[in-house]
Amino acid sequence: PIQKYLLQKLDEIRLEKVVYSFRTMGVEKEIIEAGDGETFPQKGDKLTMHYTGTLAEGGTQFDSSVTRGKPFQFVIGIGQVIQGWDDGVMKMSLGEKAMLKISSDFGYGERGAPGAIPPNADLNFEVELLAIGEKNAPSFKRATGICNIL
Repeated sequence: PIQKYLLQKLDEIRLEKVVYSFRTMGVEKEIIEAGDGETFPQKGDKLTMHYTGTLAEGGTQFDSSVTRGKPFQFVIGIGQVIQGWDDGVMKMSLGEKAMLKISSDFGYGERGAPGAIPPNADLNFEVELLAIGEKNAPSFKRATGICNIL
């Protein structure tokens, strides 16, 4: 009887850890408009994107390349952006528009971003993958006025 009880408790503990990990960490991607389904970013690729970032709670917008009218460029997979972007954008194909729902630990975490993002805030980003390297999505015409992270 004691072994059965202990095994049951062990299963409950394992289940709690799995559920806890699933609910508290990471990024969820919802496709708004499909991309080409064939061309995906690889670690080290220079990407060009549009994005609008909002707080998950309340929906307050804190940043937008769309509002500025200047796409954002960065290198994927090397920590230039928050982990939620490094993980979520890697699953997008060229031309795709998606909503990335990012838990705080894959965003700005306990520190937040003073003046814009409170500590431990979950974030939503509507993102569009405009170009991978020199390969543009059909809808994207490359121009000047791009915001770069070098």
